[in-house]
Amino acid sequence: MILSGALPGGELISEGEIATRMGSSRTPVREAFLRLEAEGWMRLYPKRGALIVPVADGEAEHVIDARLLVEVHAVESVMPGTRTRDLLVAALRDNLRRQREHVASSGDAAEFSALDADFHRALVRAGGNPLLETFYDGLRERQRRMTAHSLARDPEQITKIIDDHTRLADLLEAGDAGGFASTLRRHMREVHALGEGSRR
Repeated sequence: MILSGALPGGELISEGEIATRMGSSRTPVREAFLRLEAEGWMRLYPKRGALIVPVADGEAEHVIDARLLVEVHAVESVMPGTRTRDLLVAALRDNLRRQREHVASSGDAAEFSALDADFHRALVRAGGNPLLETFYDGLRERQRRMTAHSLARDPEQITKIIDDHTRLADLLEAGDAGGFASTLRRHMREVHALGEGSRR
């Protein structure tokens, strides 16, 4: 619910409220709250409830900078190998098919943000560096939350995201590393409503 934006940043919630919403007892909710606090998603205030930690100032910039470094590096590493590149393009096109089917059937933003994250993770996985994959996986939840927030702000972005993903797959198939990097940078900054050049 935090990742999808159903529980937005800045909202104060209680164990009882969430237990009722989830149809469970308070014990697993309490354990979940403690874990979410340890992971930085909540701040607990005894006898008052739990605050959903909002996206911090500058966090979107930092997440995008980190993602760009890892994704562009991974794609550059697969460009020389035609077979690896072909396998990656096939995986991306399969993900795009699922994105389009999802939009046609339900259009649920939380599920779409997971498909979006899977598309980008496929790029990193193809790079074959397990250390970078592990690092990138640590960004996944933040990435999903940011995407869900962007879609809540403008639901029409789903169509643009799919168009951008299609263009990225085309550039990869054509072996255009430079075009891929510049398109990826523009895609990320536009989806998350970040101005060009604020950190560049």
